[in-house]
Amino acid sequence: MGEHEPLGVSRETFEELRDEFTERRYDGLEYRHLSDGRRGLERGTVLIADTAVQGFPKVPRTLVIDPGVPDRFDGPIAVEEKLNGYNARIARVEGRTLAFTRSGIVCPYTTWLADGLGIEGFFEHNPEYALCGEVIGPENPYTAHDYPGVDSIAFRAFDVRDRETGEPLPVRERRDLCEEYGIPQTPLLGIHEPRETVRELPAIVEALDEEGREGVVMKSLDGAGQLKYTTSAAHRGDLAFAFSLPFDYGRDFVFRRLIREAFQSVEFEDSASTREERARALGEAILLSMTDAVETVESGGTVGERHTVRGDSGVLESLFEHLRDQGLTIEIEEDRREDGERVVTFLKRTQSTNDKIRTYLDGTIVRE
Repeated sequence: MGEHEPLGVSRETFEELRDEFTERRYDGLEYRHLSDGRRGLERGTVLIADTAVQGFPKVPRTLVIDPGVPDRFDGPIAVEEKLNGYNARIARVEGRTLAFTRSGIVCPYTTWLADGLGIEGFFEHNPEYALCGEVIGPENPYTAHDYPGVDSIAFRAFDVRDRETGEPLPVRERRDLCEEYGIPQTPLLGIHEPRETVRELPAIVEALDEEGREGVVMKSLDGAGQLKYTTSAAHRGDLAFAFSLPFDYGRDFVFRRLIREAFQSVEFEDSASTREERARALGEAILLSMTDAVETVESGGTVGERHTVRGDSGVLESLFEHLRDQGLTIEIEEDRREDGERVVTFLKRTQSTNDKIRTYLDGTIVRE
C-alpha cells in the first residue's frame, strides 16, 4: 500500500504534503501528523504505518442567530451543549487505544484517561471509528473549568467519525451507539427546525450564560453540517484569561471576543441597563485580570497558566515531558499524594508576559 492511500489523496498530493507532516514518537510508536489543514486534509490528521486518523474539522461560528442559523441549515437541527475543555480524538491503531490532541499529537495523559473509560467493547465492535469529544474538568492540563459532578477530569463524546475518511455518524445513531457502550456525551438540548431554532436558541443561550457555560454546537441530523454560538460568559472568560497573560495573546484573539459580544448585545436587544452591565463585566474581566498579573510580578511572583492534574506518577511524568517537548516551561508548585494518587499543581510559565511586565515596572519607556 502506498503512503498516500490511507489518507485518500493522490500520490502527487501526498508528495506535495510530505514535508508538512511532523514526525514524532510515542512509547515506541512512530507516527506523523499534520499541524495545519492542507489540500483537503484536516488539521491534526495522523498517519501511523498504513493507518490514518483524520483530523477533526473546524466548526464555523455565527455572530447572529438570525439569519445565521437558517442560512446554514435546511432541515432539523440538533442543538448540543458546547463544553469548555480540550478536543481529543480516541482511536484504536496498531492494536492500541491512542488519544490525539487537536493538532494530532498523541497525548500520554489523555491516552491514560481513555484507557480508564471502559471503551474496549466499543472499539472491539467498531474498530473503524474514532471517538471525538471534549475533555473537561478542574484537574485538566490544558483547559481547566468547573462542571457539576466532575471532580477531576472527564471525557464527553460529541461525535463519532470514520477514522480514515472523517465521515460522521448521524446524530441519533451516534447518540444511540455511545449510550449502548456507556460513553458519556455532551448534553442534547433539543432538536428543532431552523426557524424554530431561531426562536428557541436565545433562551437556551441565556440559561447557559447564567450558569457560566460556554455555548452550543448546532448540527444537521446527518452530522455533516455544524455551527457554533457562544455565551457572554465564555467571551468574558476568554478575555480574562487573555489579559491575565496580556503579552502572550494577540490582538486578534481579543478583538474576536469583543465583536461577538457586540453582535450578541444587539441581537438580544439588550436594554440600556443590561448593555451597561455587559460592558462593566467585560471591563472587569479585562482590567482586573491584567492588574492581578502586574501585581503578581511586582511582588516577585510568576504569571502563567496554572493547572492541577492527578493520576499515576509515571503518567504525570510523561505528561510533563510531553509539555516540555512542545517548548513549554513547566514549574512544579505542589506535588503530593492523595487517595493513592499523585496530585501535582504546575505552572506553564509565559515568558513574554513575565519579562515585559518586569521591564515596564523597571521603568522602560514605551514607544508606540
